[in-house]
Formats: sequence, C-alpha cells, structure tokens
Amino acid sequence: MTDRIDAIEERVAHLTRTVDDLSDIVARQADEIDRLTRRMALVLNRIAGPDEEGAVFTDQRPPHW
Repeated sequence: MTDRIDAIEERVAHLTRTVDDLSDIVARQADEIDRLTRRMALVLNRIAGPDEEGAVFTDQRPPHW
C-alpha cells in the first residue's frame, strides 16, 4: 500500500512542477502579448498620420506632388 501512495505522491509532485512551469510560460506570454499590443498601437498611430517629425511612409505621396 505504501508503494502505491509513494507512486501517487511522485506523480502529484511531477504534475505540480508541470503546472508551475506552464504557469510561468503563460505569464511570460501574457507579458509579451501586452508588449506587442502596445508596440502595434504605436505603429498604427504612426501610420494613421505623420508625427511631428513629418515622417513619410511609402504609401503616401510626397507633399510636392
């Protein structure tokens, strides 16, 4: 009976470690998604209109045309 309990405890320990590892991965992915979302918002804002420096994008005609 103790062998069976030991085996169950070992499995639970492995499963607990796996859950902890996956939790860390999900947290890192959430941070990266947040960072990429902020960067994408900045890119979309720049595309929406030229900034104060007068950035020109390739799909826009130069002002002298």
